[in-house]
Amino acid sequence: MQAFGIAGLAALAITAALPALAGSDGAVARVDFLPGWRAADGRHMAALRVEMAPGWHTYWRAPGEVGIPPQFDFAGSDNLLGVTIHWPVPQVIRSNGYASVGYMDYLILPMEFELAQDDAPAFLEASISIGVCEEICVPFNADVRAALPATSGRHDMRIEAALADRPLSAAEAQAGSMDCDLGPADDGITLNTSLQLPSVGGAEFAVIELGNADLWVSTADVVRQGGRFTASVDVSSLDGGAVAFDRAGVRLTVLGQNGAVEIAGCG
Repeated sequence: MQAFGIAGLAALAITAALPALAGSDGAVARVDFLPGWRAADGRHMAALRVEMAPGWHTYWRAPGEVGIPPQFDFAGSDNLLGVTIHWPVPQVIRSNGYASVGYMDYLILPMEFELAQDDAPAFLEASISIGVCEEICVPFNADVRAALPATSGRHDMRIEAALADRPLSAAEAQAGSMDCDLGPADDGITLNTSLQLPSVGGAEFAVIELGNADLWVSTADVVRQGGRFTASVDVSSLDGGAVAFDRAGVRLTVLGQNGAVEIAGCG
């Protein structure tokens, strides 16, 4: 999951329909918002729905070296304090010799909204930037207004299914503590992560996030030796400055044929 305060949100887009870009019907993607339900604790669970033309994709929160990070800003909303995004397990998308991370054809992205008044409706007003890609990527902006009803409503099984499609935690995957070692690199540092981790199946792919948008992180090189999994990345500063990040904020996601696991924090 991924949590944001209302003033600095970054995630995927919400809108009734995206501008026509390509495809036989004149639209490469259509997006709407599933209103969801008001939970017993006063938070509101809803979801973004993205339907794309066959063969098109959009990106995960960490899209890879050639992807477009999704972004949005809810600053104009009413009765909204923040949002937690529950990202379903993405897939590795390979094109033109590069690997990116995202979702093909269709996405339900659950969003859990924290409200100022949990017994009142919430009104969303969002400015959005999203990338939709096939052989090329098309970035565009959109605005949306939507309402979250105050009534509890029935649970939407599409949202429930997306919530269930999540990476395993370290405990669920029976993973060990993650060791993190730093070394020098030409333009920054090399970060090596290593831990005991049962295989998630097939050719495993790893993404390392550092919680610092000012840093560039390379695609991970992965090595598995029995039950030991290692992922290594090069890290540099986008502005040429020093490389700095909190070791507790390091997040490793391992994707495989049988699902995914997410490990947070260096041991």
